[in-house]
Amino acid sequence: MAQLTLSIAMFSLFVAHSFISGVVSTTFTIANKCDYTVWPGILSNADAPALSTTGFALQKGETKTITAPTSWGGRMWGRTFCSEDSTGKFSCLTGDCGSGKLECSGSGAAPPATLAEFKLDGYGGMDYFDVSLVDGYNLPLLVVPQGGSGQNCSRTGCVVDLNGLCPSELKVTSSAGDSVACKSACEAFRQPQYCCNGAYATPDTCKPSSYSEIFKNACPDAYSYAYDDKTSTFTCISANYLITFCPTPNTSQKASQGQNTDCAITSTVNSTMVYEGAALDQSGASPSTRTHVFGSNAIARIVTVTVAIWQLRHLF
Repeated sequence: MAQLTLSIAMFSLFVAHSFISGVVSTTFTIANKCDYTVWPGILSNADAPALSTTGFALQKGETKTITAPTSWGGRMWGRTFCSEDSTGKFSCLTGDCGSGKLECSGSGAAPPATLAEFKLDGYGGMDYFDVSLVDGYNLPLLVVPQGGSGQNCSRTGCVVDLNGLCPSELKVTSSAGDSVACKSACEAFRQPQYCCNGAYATPDTCKPSSYSEIFKNACPDAYSYAYDDKTSTFTCISANYLITFCPTPNTSQKASQGQNTDCAITSTVNSTMVYEGAALDQSGASPSTRTHVFGSNAIARIVTVTVAIWQLRHLF
């Protein structure tokens, strides 16, 4: 009888751990609605495993589904104007990862590139995600949570063609003279006040510039510079994600209508997303965020843990 009780208790603890840790895996569906081929790239954080692919081709209208393990973190982006030379070396005009191959194999995007960044099952069991223009912009991108919950579980992205709005001093052009990407001011000028380093390495000293405000005005939910946290970090619990390159205005509108109307756009997370493949610094999450996370969704988890502990105590 004691052995049976122990088995039940162990099973209860296993179930409780599964609830507390969040979902076992997360599905990313990547869709290309551009009128041209996009070559997505994927870079895992240093503390996260590589996914099943780190780079592939996505033809116009195609989608691809990738599964990520719990607690995975990393970034995804689109490469454009890619080709192989006579020696078989693969390269792209924008978003190139420098691997010389279709797979990026642990290399990140050369700026400028629009980035989708994720830290799954982070502080409080929440996924943290954003769309970042800190490294510049190369194509429209939209991230839409699927089936998740949370106060700030909302779509985010940059659906505007910033290449057409890009100041001449930030433009990247093709050999034909077409604007194909827009640099960040940091990338273009390498000045501390734009890069938020040196004497400008804190939120108090590094402020939005006239250049980052161009990005922010066009794409208010996306990161426009390094400390643009308050309106640009989003959180979900137990969500999958749809990532769309070149979403149409109708697509963006439908995606936002499909979200929980109780979801607020304003982020309640005070911590800063790090842009060198590192995980989100979760130590600065606000007390209000922690309270919300351990609200209704956590009641069942707490009950399960309590029952398991009670069963264990009655073994002795």
